[in-house]
Amino acid sequence: MWVRAQVRGWQKREAFDKIDLYTRGTMHCLAWGMIFCVVLLSVTRPVRHSGAPALLIVVTVLAAVAQGVFSVRLVTRALDSYLGLGAFGWRLPAFAAVLCLANTAGLLTLGGYAGTEAFPGLQMALGAVAWPFLTPFVLTVPIWASSVCIAVLAAGMSGGALLAGATGSFALTTLAGVGFGGVLLSSTVRLSAWTLGMMQKLRDARDVEARLAVAEERLRFGRDMHDVLGRNLAVIALKSELAVELAQRGKPTAVNQMIEVQRIARTSQQEVREVVRGYREADLHTELLGAQGVLRAAGIECAVHGDGGRLPSPVQSALGWAVREAATNVLRHGDPQRCDILLETTRDGIRLVVENDGLTPDKAVVSGGGSGLHGLRERLAEVGGSLEAGPTDGGRFRLTAAVPLPPPGPAASPPHTAHTPDTPRSSASPLPAPPLPASLSTAPSPLEKK
Repeated sequence: MWVRAQVRGWQKREAFDKIDLYTRGTMHCLAWGMIFCVVLLSVTRPVRHSGAPALLIVVTVLAAVAQGVFSVRLVTRALDSYLGLGAFGWRLPAFAAVLCLANTAGLLTLGGYAGTEAFPGLQMALGAVAWPFLTPFVLTVPIWASSVCIAVLAAGMSGGALLAGATGSFALTTLAGVGFGGVLLSSTVRLSAWTLGMMQKLRDARDVEARLAVAEERLRFGRDMHDVLGRNLAVIALKSELAVELAQRGKPTAVNQMIEVQRIARTSQQEVREVVRGYREADLHTELLGAQGVLRAAGIECAVHGDGGRLPSPVQSALGWAVREAATNVLRHGDPQRCDILLETTRDGIRLVVENDGLTPDKAVVSGGGSGLHGLRERLAEVGGSLEAGPTDGGRFRLTAAVPLPPPGPAASPPHTAHTPDTPRSSASPLPAPPLPASLSTAPSPLEKK
């Protein structure tokens, strides 16, 4: 049962946690494996029958065990420091270095009693003593510093072997073995720590990506809610005010205005549901008709030129949101009497121009820099478009949205926009005001008369 629980716990871990546990466990096992070798070699038959004091053997074994205990803590701290998870103090490493030197001295003394030739495991034991100290050390210092430390340890152990009565070949073999083993350990430990560090950065990057995705979705939702409810709430407020005015005058048409308010409120509820589900896209033709109807209902003369019926769907959606935001700003800011909407094709793509009069100086900055225009720029940027909005001469305000269109294929008809014959192709000057059809003309509202 315990084994099964451990297996299930391992399977539930994330990839980084598995690699982290594997790396730390490998380093700890490596250190303790070397300590185990030192202990076994310190109590072999040649040592026990060499006449070496028992106290020396016990002290050497205890020094090796203490070195293993400290190496576990040092490896954990060194790896955390390498990964940027904690600080690495130098008191424990200094004490570990003292234990390493004491253990080395003990082994060389035992080799002197037993004879270096009769103690064949001395070279292996000397190399094993260096590993528990070098494992955390190479993670906390530059490569050149670890290389110098390995060379000093190898030279010191080789010289100690000569002092213990070893031959030149024995000392040279010790130098080569400890040096090669130290280099191998340094490269292996650093490579393992580097791999773990890359995994940590990858995990952090995925966390950041997930947080950015959530933040982006929140921005999209807030932008859509603003675009959907902005104009509708403005219309509801306008019609409610109109209904109050009509009711105060005792006119039965106030009921019709409230019915319209009810219809718009229900439509807003449905649009909010569609925004929440992420399915809503603005239809350019519908938005043009809606903007014209809303502005005329507010007593603002509105002329629309072009419909953009054959544009790609993403472009239609982006320009539809531009029409809605522009109509909302016309209702909210200034005291306009006329608004002209022009949709025309150009050499580079399609351009939407919405221009209105009645802009007061105190509304100029507000009209050009709201959160709605910021969200609209984001929508247009998704299809490669741009937005310009600001006051012009004569107290007018102009919003221009330009979206590039891909060149048409040989068999595809180029996207175009229907224009009235008398519609000009440029909006450098204020847009013309063609006469409205009789079916679209409206009488002044009571608010205008007031």
